Amino acid sequence: MRVAFIHPDLGIGGAERLVVDAAVGLQNLGHEVTIYTSRCDRTHCFDEISDGTLRVYVRGDKFVPRTIFGRFAVLCAILRQIVLCFYLLLYKNCDFDAVFVDQLSFCVPLLKFGLDWRVPQSRASPKKRTKILFYCHFPDKLLAHRTSLLKRIYRIPFDAAESLSTSAADVLAVNSRFTQGVFRREFPSISRVPKVIYPCVADISDSGDENLYKIIISSGRRIALSINRFERKKGIELAVRAYASLQNSTPSALFIAGGYDVAVRENVEYLSELRRLCDEISLTHVTITDLDQHISRLFDTQDNSQKVIFLPSISTRARTALVRAARVLLYTPENEHFGIVPLESMLQRTPVLATTSGGPLETVADGKTGWLRSATTRDWSRVLAEVLFAISEQELEIMGERARTSVLERFTRERMAQDIELCFTEAIALSPMVNESSVPALLREVNKRDAAWLVFLGWAVYYCKFGFSLSVPKTHEIVLGVAIVLVVYYSLF
Repeated sequence: MRVAFIHPDLGIGGAERLVVDAAVGLQNLGHEVTIYTSRCDRTHCFDEISDGTLRVYVRGDKFVPRTIFGRFAVLCAILRQIVLCFYLLLYKNCDFDAVFVDQLSFCVPLLKFGLDWRVPQSRASPKKRTKILFYCHFPDKLLAHRTSLLKRIYRIPFDAAESLSTSAADVLAVNSRFTQGVFRREFPSISRVPKVIYPCVADISDSGDENLYKIIISSGRRIALSINRFERKKGIELAVRAYASLQNSTPSALFIAGGYDVAVRENVEYLSELRRLCDEISLTHVTITDLDQHISRLFDTQDNSQKVIFLPSISTRARTALVRAARVLLYTPENEHFGIVPLESMLQRTPVLATTSGGPLETVADGKTGWLRSATTRDWSRVLAEVLFAISEQELEIMGERARTSVLERFTRERMAQDIELCFTEAIALSPMVNESSVPALLREVNKRDAAWLVFLGWAVYYCKFGFSLSVPKTHEIVLGVAIVLVVYYSLF
């Protein structure tokens, strides 16, 4: 089976980790996999991308900016995705059996019609229609900031387009039962219930920086670790405030690591805000961009002056070593749709402290593999004090083993890849046949809403070219009005 992945920005993050794992998993099952993305920095990506394990094509980054003067991010993201899809349709061999789309669904209708229409000339015999799976990490409409009336108005067409384009996918999937419930609430016009395909976590215990791990352990400092992208919605200040409220002379430190890109304005701003917060509450801090050069000084047993250590964009090896050496991982986001970081921590036998909302409710067992607490400084500081200074090493080891067993039973790369493969094979098996001469068959498969959209878009292009008439409506103007009514009607019912 030939599978294409469409992803907006292949950087370092939870969504990107899922895409890479899904692609590698399907590739390991014997499928031919290709990833198409609008942006990928080969020096700031996962190892499977940089070492060539996966085939990646990048298009759209040079044609459309990520923002326009720091604004219109969603519009630019959509345009970049459309450019990417046109590249796929016009310049690449589109003989794909399945397409995996995530984050942005706006390209789904374009791919659905374009891939079926552009059947390779070498195929003389009919083939199954290409099936599109849209994987919803979380509805995009809920991730948008609507701080003013103008922004709320600005989002109206994008929210409507998201619902329509999502419904065009052949298979719908989400990352958790929590997201499934949110999906059904936010898209009531979509009657299908999306399948739950849990993200996975790869066991990379042997790939950690052993030297760094030994240095941390020998220093005697008790480490609390936070790993997240430097984004405001991650709520990392909760970990900072909870740690600041501790009163104990035992050497300890809070490490804050995660995805950081100087090209992303929010990453830069949020890191600066966290530093200012440390200054305001009298927490000494340091930011290290090259951990290898500062290991000895950072873990000097005679110098415990730095309480908070910021580590933007550390390597996978260093990250694994930090997780292994930490006594607890602090997962601060609220209503996180899933959260891959807790699984990575539990796989390394490090318990997790998370909020009582979102994905962690399905992955962290309170009191067994970690702790679930409301997002208040008081509740978190109590657990943090207990983990860092009260719980014995033996108790932590027992909890860590339970955590690792839980992940290995439920969240492996093989299981996720098999779930995705099953979704595709079931959809393809039920698909009708299509070849170059089957345009009438294609048109018969277009549903009423799609047909209305085609008429509407056709007349919209016509009027953009020739303009509207202020005189008595002509026949084609009446047709346009009917098309608009049909679009609204079939979208709602």
